Amino acid sequence: MEFGFMIILFSCVFFLLLSSCATLDTISTNQVFRDGDTIVSDDNMFELGFFSPGRSKNRYLGIWYKKISTGTVVWVANRETPITDDSNRLKLSRQGDLLIRSGDNTIIWSSNSTISTISNNPVVVVQLLDTGNLIVWDRSTKNERVIWQSFDHPGNTLLPGMKLGKDLVTGREWVMIPWKSVDDPSPGEYLHYLDTNGYPQMFVRKGSVIRWRHGPWNGLKFQGLRMQNPNPIYSIQFISNEKEIYFKYEIESSVVQRILVLPDDTAVHLRWMDQIHDWAVHSIGTLTDSCGGYGLCGPYGSCSPNRYPPCTCIAGFKPRVPDEWDRGIGSSGCERKRDFDCGSGSGFKRISGVIFPDTRRSWYNHSMTLEECEMACSLNCNCTAFANSDIRNGGSGCLLWFDELLDTTESDDKQDLYIKLAAIELAAGNDDSPASLNKKKRVYTVVFSTTSVVLVLFMVAYSCIKKQKRLHMKERDRYALDKKDNSVRMEDLDELPLLSLNKIVKATDNFNINKKIGEGGFGPVYKGVLEDGQEVAVKRLSETSQQGIEEFKNEIICIAKLQHRNLVKLLGYCNHRNELILVYEYMTNKSLDLYLFDESSMLDWPQRFNIIQGMARGILYLHQDSRLQIIHRDLKAGNILLDGDMNPKISDFGLARKFVGSDTATKTKKVVGTYGYISPEYAIHGRFSIKSDVYSFGVLVLEIVSGRKNRVFCHDDRNDNLLGHAWRLYKQGRSIELMCASLDTSCVIPEVLRSIHVALLCVQNHAKDRPTMLTVVLMLVSESVLPQPKQPAFYSGESSSELESVPSVDGSMITHLYAR
Repeated sequence: MEFGFMIILFSCVFFLLLSSCATLDTISTNQVFRDGDTIVSDDNMFELGFFSPGRSKNRYLGIWYKKISTGTVVWVANRETPITDDSNRLKLSRQGDLLIRSGDNTIIWSSNSTISTISNNPVVVVQLLDTGNLIVWDRSTKNERVIWQSFDHPGNTLLPGMKLGKDLVTGREWVMIPWKSVDDPSPGEYLHYLDTNGYPQMFVRKGSVIRWRHGPWNGLKFQGLRMQNPNPIYSIQFISNEKEIYFKYEIESSVVQRILVLPDDTAVHLRWMDQIHDWAVHSIGTLTDSCGGYGLCGPYGSCSPNRYPPCTCIAGFKPRVPDEWDRGIGSSGCERKRDFDCGSGSGFKRISGVIFPDTRRSWYNHSMTLEECEMACSLNCNCTAFANSDIRNGGSGCLLWFDELLDTTESDDKQDLYIKLAAIELAAGNDDSPASLNKKKRVYTVVFSTTSVVLVLFMVAYSCIKKQKRLHMKERDRYALDKKDNSVRMEDLDELPLLSLNKIVKATDNFNINKKIGEGGFGPVYKGVLEDGQEVAVKRLSETSQQGIEEFKNEIICIAKLQHRNLVKLLGYCNHRNELILVYEYMTNKSLDLYLFDESSMLDWPQRFNIIQGMARGILYLHQDSRLQIIHRDLKAGNILLDGDMNPKISDFGLARKFVGSDTATKTKKVVGTYGYISPEYAIHGRFSIKSDVYSFGVLVLEIVSGRKNRVFCHDDRNDNLLGHAWRLYKQGRSIELMCASLDTSCVIPEVLRSIHVALLCVQNHAKDRPTMLTVVLMLVSESVLPQPKQPAFYSGESSSELESVPSVDGSMITHLYAR
């Protein structure tokens, strides 16, 4: 009797142990996991084992739901290598590699994961977590670590906690690829991924063809993604730093959810409903309406699912091929109604209620304000639009577009997009979008009661009056200088000759076009010969110049009191009625830019290094040793003149400003200077100091070493400007590759490397990090150890953390007022 009882007791314990073993969630290295075996997550939600999908007889290793929706597969290991029988087995190697072998011991699939450092007694296990993530753990040390995880290899299902994006350190991409069919889990034709070029956005691609996209992240969600955030059920997260950029969602309640990509590329957000014991569609991610295709309306076109035909042109644009648009085909896109001059010839039109255009050719900064963003776009002639990157808390961050605006779609989103248009287009109010047409009708109703003909006549008359008034004011101001500013001429400029207009006309052969040797922001420059035979350079204020009386007075007052071998000498001036003229010593070899950016230039390294040192000494004199402490504010290759011996002389002091103290920062609303040489704190915030000149000097040095213009340089493989390219080479220990090839035979490598190092110190993003010109001069002539430079300004890098300022600007001189 006792013996029978013991047998029964033993049998119960045995079956309990078997049951317990059947629900273990791990596999160790000494286990053989065969077809028919399973492991189950601790909460009984997920199960791992071999299965056959649909009507197929092929076998795959996969993970599926166990507690609910039994058999719904969420992950497959050997998608591309099915097994045709049940002889397969799963094994974990002592090195941490997860292997599927067939009956003849052939490796069918491998996780390709091994421990980098193997201890004498490695402890490696496979565990199925409650999240559905299959993890290979290294438990050899006190702090266990992940060797491999299934979440790094999504299939057709995105579970809460899975990432979609890119690891910037390893280069691994987390993408979703649907099954070919319900019977075949091998990779289908479509790829769902997060594109990290420019500002990140979601795409669906078939082969190399983009089918559709979800738009960029706006702080709460991807604009075209039909998932609401925040909500009490789940939260959407977007992470962007120097290590990774990814999107994921987390469950905030007990509701079971998953995102499934179907073979036809449709993405559905599913929720498990206990009431019906089935999955319910929460939202459909694919755009199935008339605007579902990528770039349907072409460049500068806007698509609306509520309109037929769905395409129209963005405000300020017209159909590129009108005949096609008349037939309802908008793929050719739109073109500008009016071209514009960069600067004062352009402005911005605000449009709302759209999914932003493709951002792969964009730039972004999370810390800038909308006003700073507008400034950055204004300063860059290639910028086509700007917007806040984040809609939270009233809007923040900056997003700039640098190409044609493609794939814009009308939606319920109220995020504003500001498109660059010709100023005359803004004045005329020509905006073709439905929202702006309604607004325009309301404005016309309230403000104007006349007919369209009267409106046009009024606009023309107003424009003529305004132009006449500007000319009148300009002429009046010129007379005012002649009549009222004699005190300047008499009291401050005793040593500077006042030359008659007749003498200057005679010296330049009445400003003969053949005597013209250049032109700048002030106006044309002519070569002249005075009566005593002295050659001179005559700079005459242009009728169309944005500069005028203030710059003329500034140049006279500043340069007349400056005497240095590396500053150009002002010989005299003339102000006669509406003529404002400056006369300089003539520089035989003209300006540095004529030599620097010419591939056939014979400017050797000793000459270039002499120019670098001469510029440094001249700027140091302006900042520290002159009677007037001067910030030049327009240092560039075109303003460095070369005498007969190729010695540099700094010129053009029309934009210069006096200052008091060693490094006083001054703020202004009038940002002046030349694109490519302006420091970031000046371009964005209007703050200039001696460190602004230091920055410009650094740009010049890099241009002298490389023979390339900063404002037009673009690396073939990356979106680096000259500063970013120099920084990247420096970080890789390859700075010498920046040097112009023509210098190979004449260069002194230590001098070249020191010059590049000093230049990178000068162009650091933050003004406080840049050296003074005294330090620069000492660093150039000594052999002391130099400090390590920090990241330069306007460097786009490869991750958002490196985007700290506005992009390199391109164009000509700016002397315009910008609202702050």
